[in-house]
Amino acid sequence: MDRRSFLKTIAGGAAVLGLGRVAAPSARPLLAQDYPDLVAVRGESVTLMYERALEALGGLGRFVFKGQKVLLKPNMGWAVEPERAANTSPELLSHIVKNCLALGAGKVSVFDNTCDNWKSAYGRSGLEEAARAAGAEVAPANQERYFQKVTIPGTTKLGETSYHELFLEADVVINVPVLKHHGGAKMTAALKNMMGTIWDRGDLHWGGLDRCIPELSLYKKPTLHIVEAQRVMLTGGPSGRVNSKYLAAHMLLASTDPVAADAASARIVADAGISEPGYISQAASLGLGQNDLSLLNVQRLTA
Repeated sequence: MDRRSFLKTIAGGAAVLGLGRVAAPSARPLLAQDYPDLVAVRGESVTLMYERALEALGGLGRFVFKGQKVLLKPNMGWAVEPERAANTSPELLSHIVKNCLALGAGKVSVFDNTCDNWKSAYGRSGLEEAARAAGAEVAPANQERYFQKVTIPGTTKLGETSYHELFLEADVVINVPVLKHHGGAKMTAALKNMMGTIWDRGDLHWGGLDRCIPELSLYKKPTLHIVEAQRVMLTGGPSGRVNSKYLAAHMLLASTDPVAADAASARIVADAGISEPGYISQAASLGLGQNDLSLLNVQRLTA
């Protein structure tokens, strides 16, 4: 299925992309395999799209339980205003924080190892203010003492790296990237957003991004991936430029599978000349998820 067909289906075609599954009998509790593998929502409001997506996945309460430590990992790396679409939407992040706390989460944390100065990035993105106002703890990631070195099993390139202590300690990790162009890796979405959990990005560049980005997720996979694709940066990424081009996709993707989320994300930007990053197929080969959407239960919704 090409990108145009993918968007057409989401906008108003068949209810399921790929192979659908028979609905679970109502006489028994729903199991994980009864829910869609990937939900794609189209709409004007990012919070309504999020609500529709999570409803289809069984609600956030399927993933977050009372007393747990929850980490939300947005794109928060660039000291630019929300209109630039280089960072995650503050409105979306705030909504998820409130959702987690309403479910009784013991602690909700937010951080990103930024590319720009962390104070400037946290501030100008609007994400620090939004997260704190919603009740989250916003942590810095600007000193190596916040990170712990670990050995990653099953790697051929990365070997070991240092993850932020909040990532290692979290009971639940919710990955909330923004879909956008990236000059080096072609595209940022679910898998690449995990680069902000480690101390030295050079670890990944030295080993090759297409292999090291997926290997980064072999140590600990996030629980849930929510990809914001409202106003998608098509050129000038990852921080954006004054003359960057954008696609008004008005979409949000949600999945427990980062590979599926990225495969769907790649189809959204394909017609803009952004070819599918090699790290998606590499991640599938490592068993991190499924990149063939025809094999998955992919549900479309509108909000």
